[in-house]
Amino acid sequence: MQSATISRPGPAEFYRVNRGGGLFSEAVSQRLGAILAAAGNRLGLSPTTLTVANLVLGLATSVAVVALAEPVADGRVPAWPVGLLALVGWQLAYGLDCADGQLARVTGRTSPAGARVDILCDVAAQIALVTALGATAVAQRPSTPAWLVSAFAGTWMVNLVTSVMQSGPNAASMVPSTSLPVRVVKLIRDYGAVIFVAAAVLLVAPSWSVWFIAAFTVVNGGFLLASIAFSARAAR
Repeated sequence: MQSATISRPGPAEFYRVNRGGGLFSEAVSQRLGAILAAAGNRLGLSPTTLTVANLVLGLATSVAVVALAEPVADGRVPAWPVGLLALVGWQLAYGLDCADGQLARVTGRTSPAGARVDILCDVAAQIALVTALGATAVAQRPSTPAWLVSAFAGTWMVNLVTSVMQSGPNAASMVPSTSLPVRVVKLIRDYGAVIFVAAAVLLVAPSWSVWFIAAFTVVNGGFLLASIAFSARAAR
C-alpha cells in the first residue's frame, strides 16, 4: 500500500504573498519571513503564535539593550556583543512580523482579530525598541536633550501610522513610482533598513546614537509635515 505524500508550501510560496515594505524589507526581511512562515507551517503553528513570538523576541532584545546601556557607556561591557544582539534580535523579530501575515494568507487563516493582535504587538515591540535607542543615546551622552528623545519617540510612530493608513482601499502615496532610484531614496523610511542601521550604530559606534535619533527625527518629522500637506491638498 503506497502512502500519500502531503505537499506543503515552501518559502517561495509564502514569499509570493509578501506585502513588501521597502527595498530592504522586501529583499531581506520578507524573504526571512517566508522561511520562518514555512517552518511555522510545518510545525503546525498559528499566525498569532508567530505574532506573539515577534513581540517576545523584540521585547527581550530591547530590554537587554536598555539594561546594558550604562555598562557599555562606562566601558564595563564591550559594545559589539550588545550591537550584535540588537542586530540579530531585531531583524529576527521583524522577520517573524513578516512571517505571520504570510502564513495567514497562504493558509487562509486571516481574521480581523489576528490583524488587531498584529498591530498591537507591533506597537508594543516598537515602543521597546525606541526606548532602547533613547536609553543608549542618553547613556552615551547624558547631555542629550529630553525634547529630542521625546520627538524621536513621537516621529518613530509616523511609519507605523502611515503604513496602517495606506493599507485600505483609500490608500495613496505621495511618490507612487516603484523605480529603483525612488526605492533607494525610500530606504530612509524602510523599517527593516532603519533597524539594521540602528543596530549597526550600537555595534560599531554607540556614541553616534544621538546623531542617529536626531537624523531620524528630522527625516520622519519632515515626512509627517509633507504627508499632512499632501493629504490636505487632496482633500480640497
